[in-house]
Amino acid sequence: MKRLRNPRTGVDQGDIEVFSDFQDGGEMWTGSGPRVRRRAVMFADTFARPPAVHVSVSLWDMDTSAAIRAELVAENITCEGFDIVFRTWADSRAARLRAGWLAIGELPHADDWDVD
Repeated sequence: MKRLRNPRTGVDQGDIEVFSDFQDGGEMWTGSGPRVRRRAVMFADTFARPPAVHVSVSLWDMDTSAAIRAELVAENITCEGFDIVFRTWADSRAARLRAGWLAIGELPHADDWDVD
């Protein structure tokens, strides 16, 4: 995790394989209709509050014989991590997908205290 000069702002990032279905005939490659794949991501350090998370495709291997229909989103964002979610539908075929992610948010500080 990168810590900015402001000790309360943290930036964490990574790149993760979401799936690789073409090798073993997985459902993203051989199936049809609505399909979803989820990968949990854990941050290097815990944020004080859930951060802003951006996800993007870093590797996209799709069959081009049909329309490419897909969605890539971050869901279930917490202080500790989030889920990368890939969805496709109809006759789209996805061989593999890798996603890059970036989280920016407030970090806990040594001067923080709780009166509870």
